[in-house]
Amino acid sequence: MNIQDLLDKAKDTLGLEPQEVEAGIYIPSTSSLKLAAPNKTNYDNTEYDTPYAGSKKILMVCTQEQYMTMENGNKFDTGNHPVEMMVPLLHFKKAGFEIDVFTPTGESVKVEQWAMPKEDEDVKEIYNEYESKLENPKSIADFVKNDMADSSDYAAIFIPGGHGAMLGLPEDKNLGELLRWGHKKDLFTLSLCHGPAALLAASLDGPDKDDNAKQDFIFKGYKLVAFPTGMDKQMPKLGYLPGTMPWYFGDKLENLGMTISNKLASGQTHQDRKLITGDGPMAANEFGKMSAKALLKALS
Repeated sequence: MNIQDLLDKAKDTLGLEPQEVEAGIYIPSTSSLKLAAPNKTNYDNTEYDTPYAGSKKILMVCTQEQYMTMENGNKFDTGNHPVEMMVPLLHFKKAGFEIDVFTPTGESVKVEQWAMPKEDEDVKEIYNEYESKLENPKSIADFVKNDMADSSDYAAIFIPGGHGAMLGLPEDKNLGELLRWGHKKDLFTLSLCHGPAALLAASLDGPDKDDNAKQDFIFKGYKLVAFPTGMDKQMPKLGYLPGTMPWYFGDKLENLGMTISNKLASGQTHQDRKLITGDGPMAANEFGKMSAKALLKALS
C-alpha cells in the first residue's frame, strides 16, 4: 500500500471522504456535515413590533439546477441551502412579508436536502409551508417578458445561497434584466453565502440587446460579504466537495468592481445602500433580521 492509499484510508476512517450517493454523484463527508450542517439553526424567533401590512412582496430567486461538475468530473449534489433560504423566510414571514418563488424557467427549485436541520421545528414547518411553491415556482423569463415593466408588486429581490446559486443563474440574461430593473426601481437586493454569484447576471446584456453592446455593472463600487474563495478552495480537503470547483464567483465579482470584505465565513452581515449580504449559513439569522428591519423601515 502506497502513501496515497494510506491517506485515502485514513480520510475514510475519519469520515473525510465525500459520500457517493449515486455513480459519480457526491454529498459532503460525514465529518464536514457535522461541522457545516448542524441539526438545529440559530434562528431566534424575533418578533417585529409593527409587521408590514401593505401589498409589497419579496421576489425570491432560486436555482433549478442540482449538480455542479468539479474539475475532476465528479458531480456535487447541490442546490439552494435550506438554512440560507428558510431562516430568512422565517424572519420575512414574522415581519409580514409574502414571498413569490422564481426559477429561471419555472422548473422546480433544487434544495440541498442533506443540509436540512432535522431537529429544527421552525425550519421544517416553513419548508413544508413553501414546498408546493418550491415545486411549482414562477418563471423569471415569463415575468421579464410579460409583467416586469408594469410591476409594482415587490420590495426586494432575495437570492439564497448554496453552491447551486452558481449554476445557471450567473449566466441568465433574464435574471440580469430583473436585477437591473430592481436596482432602477430602488428595490432591496438580499443575498448570502454563494447567492451573490447570481449578481454576475447583472453584467450581462439583456436577451434582446445587441451582443456587442456593453452593459454597466450596477453593483460596481459596492461592498459585500459572501462565502470566501479561500474557504471554497479548502473544501475538498475536508471532504465537503468531491473535487476542485470549476470556477470561483468572488474573483469575478471583484473583477467587476465589487469588494468582498470578509476572509472567513463566521456569521458576518453587511449593508451597502440597498444591497444586504451575509457570509454563510451562520449568518442566516442575523441576515434575515437585518433585511426584515431594513424593509420595514423603508416601507414605514
